[in-house]
Amino acid sequence: MQDQRITEFHRLHATGCFVMPNPWDAGSARALEQMGFKALATTSAGLAWTLGRADTQVTLEETLAHLRLVAAAVSVPVNADFERGYAVDPDGVAANVRKAAETGIAGLSIEDSSGDEAEPLFDVDLAVARIAAARQAIDESGTGIVLTGRSEGFVAGRPDIDETVRRLRAYADAGADCLYAPRIDQLEHITAIVSAVAPKPVNLLINSPFTTVAEAAELGVRRVSVGGTLARTAWGGFLAAAREIVGDGTFSRFDGLPNVDGLLA
Repeated sequence: MQDQRITEFHRLHATGCFVMPNPWDAGSARALEQMGFKALATTSAGLAWTLGRADTQVTLEETLAHLRLVAAAVSVPVNADFERGYAVDPDGVAANVRKAAETGIAGLSIEDSSGDEAEPLFDVDLAVARIAAARQAIDESGTGIVLTGRSEGFVAGRPDIDETVRRLRAYADAGADCLYAPRIDQLEHITAIVSAVAPKPVNLLINSPFTTVAEAAELGVRRVSVGGTLARTAWGGFLAAAREIVGDGTFSRFDGLPNVDGLLA
């Protein structure tokens, strides 16, 4: 099953544009599969919130367990939000990527954010070496999972499109199969990235209504994800209902709810 899903994941990246929404647990993954989505992606933030933590506060072992759970719950390809590889040095990234490749996922992403407020992005040479190490680990694993190289400048307070393009091009040259710069929301920036790394596919995060799938496809985007935004949408409904109960003692938001058992049966 894993090999078939990896093959399908590569095929999805070859032409057109597909949406890869981000479930936060096995139930939301199964629901999205039943809606007809052809691939899914985990969200580090969504996972962290289920554990009562903020994003980036999840361990490698917790993430690996989550990947196994989600991948086993569905029959479609699952891409892993693997953050910065849970290591700094390339050898550590490679070791952890090998572990992730054994969980049943069809792809994973490695980002270049350092977690250091003073220098929020890894030095570009180190960042490239990390992508190259992940590439080698995947090749040695024999799984063929899709490697996505992420540049986090627009997330980490360094919104420089020229630097982002430079880094993504370097990650493509280092062996990334797909390129991704979260929080890019200007159409000219999207076009610049697509052009810079062509013919390799580009992932676009849509976490606000700044564009549509059809418009993204016209710009040459191959893959669309939503990050933690579906999880935040679920949290929004939950918090609104709870606030009504504690504040007003009423239950109006309990009307018109979905039959979850029926959906997952």
